[in-house]
Amino acid sequence: TLEAPRQAPALTNLTQEEMLARLQEGIRHEVLEGNVGYLRVDDIPGQEVVSKLGGFLVASVWRKLMGTSALVLDLRHCTGGHISGIPYVISYLHPGNTVLHVDTIYDRPSNTTTEIWTLPQVLGERYSADKDVVVLTSGHTGGVAEDITYILKQMRRAIVVGERTVGGALDLQKLRIGQSDFFLTVPVSRSLGPLGGGSQTWEGSGVLPCVGTPAEQALEKALAILTLRRALPGVVRRLQEALRAYYTLVDRVPTLLHHLANMDFSAVVSEEDLVTKLNAGLQTVSEDPRLLVRAVRPKETSPGPEVGDDDPPEVVPTVPGAEAARQALVVSMFQVSVLPGNVG
Repeated sequence: TLEAPRQAPALTNLTQEEMLARLQEGIRHEVLEGNVGYLRVDDIPGQEVVSKLGGFLVASVWRKLMGTSALVLDLRHCTGGHISGIPYVISYLHPGNTVLHVDTIYDRPSNTTTEIWTLPQVLGERYSADKDVVVLTSGHTGGVAEDITYILKQMRRAIVVGERTVGGALDLQKLRIGQSDFFLTVPVSRSLGPLGGGSQTWEGSGVLPCVGTPAEQALEKALAILTLRRALPGVVRRLQEALRAYYTLVDRVPTLLHHLANMDFSAVVSEEDLVTKLNAGLQTVSEDPRLLVRAVRPKETSPGPEVGDDDPPEVVPTVPGAEAARQALVVSMFQVSVLPGNVG
């Protein structure tokens, strides 16, 4: 694209105090209702900045989010950043100290490739693998933010909610057109994908969200998903209790309970997902098509008795006392005969 050059100073050319001020402008955090951590990052800082201000970031931002039960990483307004900052973001969300190869970057001007690995150690703590992470995206999410989103999605570490990302470039270089005051912005780096396999990545096509929704509604949708996922352990526990207490094929109950305890719910983002997954698993294990789970929304009732004023009174069936009446009841309910071949 043709545009006039912008004279914004590079973050690494600023003093430490100026870098700190710029970082505070581009990073916002808070703890939302339900103990959900919220971290908005509008620009991914590079290795040089993180090495100088990492202690500040951990103490003033990350440490306050560590005690949350789930994390929302908001990249809806992140249109750029530094490639060298990718390992830091991924590493804090990558559980354990095992290093993982997450991307290979090709740089055309130097004709070199650089492998990106998670860090063996981080300053502070990593976010627990038992806690959900949601990444928010928009049609403006671009470059380094897209790569981070793509990596976390491929790792199955995050649920991506929002809009398809822009499908931009990792690194852009401005080239002056002759002696004019116009510059040509050219992509000079590209992602080769994990392990340098040359497989299709997000560049050009963008990152497709797991749950598509308009960007302005993405946070609300993410919180609804996290509320559902927070309820999953209780749902599974009550289902196990119901199987123990009521399921008539008692010999299959232990296998069903074991299956429920080991089901992977990482891809469940809606009630429909949960019902479909539970029914497929339970019917496969039990070989019983009658074993069904369905979602029932509780009825809205006013304070008072569970039975509303307009509800008909519950009818309790009774057995007649007279012998003739009992025989008539049985005859009306059952037909008994012996078929040819002595078949009852």
